Amino acid sequence: MGDIFESAGEALLYGLVGFAVMAVAFLALDLVTPGRLDRVVWKERNRGAAIVLGSQMLGVGWVVMRAVGTSESEEGLGWGLVSTGVYGLAGVVLMILVFVLIGWLAPGPMGAVAFEDRDGQAHPAAWVHGATYLGTALMVGAALS
Repeated sequence: MGDIFESAGEALLYGLVGFAVMAVAFLALDLVTPGRLDRVVWKERNRGAAIVLGSQMLGVGWVVMRAVGTSESEEGLGWGLVSTGVYGLAGVVLMILVFVLIGWLAPGPMGAVAFEDRDGQAHPAAWVHGATYLGTALMVGAALS
């Protein structure tokens, strides 16, 4: 019975590390997009921003899942948690760099085009940015195996 509680405690700790990585990812995306991301998504109900943010969160979740699986947990719980955080943050950095690169190559100010909703429809650029996040996450996840 003790193993169940120990495993549950470890799962909670890894979950907290994953949540911290997701929070950093949210803040990083907020820095490279126009307006306050929380306001744009929840108050203004911008579909493009929601697509980009949702894709980022799915991607970060995938990277963290792979990071947990390849963590240095055989060195102890502490090292496992640290390596998961480092691998997760490396994925976030790469995803933000790709977002910036796509924004630089695409017409219009960075992120602004993807956040243009017209007639209740998200701009197609939002789907491109979202797919880019997911694709980058898959590549980072593969690199962690």
